[in-house]
Amino acid sequence: MSDADGPGVVAVRTGVAIDARQQIPYFVGISADTVGAQGLSMQMVVIPPGGAALPHIHLGYETAIYVVSGHVETRYGAGLREVVVNGPGEFLYIVPDVPHQARNLSATEPAVGIVARNDANEQERVVLYDPTRDG
Repeated sequence: MSDADGPGVVAVRTGVAIDARQQIPYFVGISADTVGAQGLSMQMVVIPPGGAALPHIHLGYETAIYVVSGHVETRYGAGLREVVVNGPGEFLYIVPDVPHQARNLSATEPAVGIVARNDANEQERVVLYDPTRDG
């Protein structure tokens, strides 16, 4: 839910749950749909215990992630052969068009992150990626 707080300011009080193509819970705070943003989106992602996003690519736009809680393994690149692990208080930057997949390393606790992108239409340019095609 959002409301206008004054000229040029919109507060988003509750993230809007969406059915993300990556098939993990996304709660959109800032986007074209929620506040009329034109060049960015910001959302919270919650990866369930032991859960993982489907491998995917963000066509033509950058992604920045701040890990709030949990430890997340991100596989990336051709065939998802590269790996980086991030924990609370760490940032991750993903270059446009790079295949990637995030996985929560905990079997008991969710991993939570704040995601920002330079695309106000959050899901329009997300495409699923088959890592076996680059194998």
